[in-house]
Amino acid sequence: MFVGSRMKHPVITIGPKTSLEEALNMMSKEHIRRLPVVDQSGSLIGIVTELDLLKASPSAATSLSVWEIKSLLSTFPVEKIMTREVFTVTEDMPLEEAARIMSDNKIGGMPVVRGERVVGIITETDIFKVFLEVFGAREAGLRLTVEMDKGPGILAKFSQAIFEIGGNILSLGSFMGEDSKTSQLVFRIEGIEEKELLKAIKPHVYRVVDIRKCAGC
Repeated sequence: MFVGSRMKHPVITIGPKTSLEEALNMMSKEHIRRLPVVDQSGSLIGIVTELDLLKASPSAATSLSVWEIKSLLSTFPVEKIMTREVFTVTEDMPLEEAARIMSDNKIGGMPVVRGERVVGIITETDIFKVFLEVFGAREAGLRLTVEMDKGPGILAKFSQAIFEIGGNILSLGSFMGEDSKTSQLVFRIEGIEEKELLKAIKPHVYRVVDIRKCAGC
């Protein structure tokens, strides 16, 4: 799965001379928290977030009048507070790589670029939705977590055992096990009862960590 399949597009952008007031109003209207800043040719030159704008706005303790505050917000351009060194991704980047960049740099979203032009934006919310899909969180069935030895053919034998008793694997997630020789896998399985499933997989797993029924939504 790649960034291009999950990014939001077309993306809302602003120019460097856009005022703080305009940017805040746009974020409120569109229910977004970041705006890429582009020049006249459409090339990315910066980004502003809702937090950037709120930090730059006068605090409640200011001695300015309401009219002075409004005048300041309406004339102060975002180019004075925007982040100029922007983390970006491309449409063909694997989604997990984009998630790693966001996690490592503690950012909530990144513009997606094609050359210098912004073609979309990917956010932590988009990544979270994919996480739900990977684990079949909206599917009803049995949620099974097992510890399995690493090795060729082991997962195939496990899947075959489920197939032979009429089960259907809806989703699969893989994580590090207790040591380098094992992996912990989380399955969402339908079409089979718990007791029958446990009996069938017992010869193929190191241990069963958890099993429970999930109704989905």
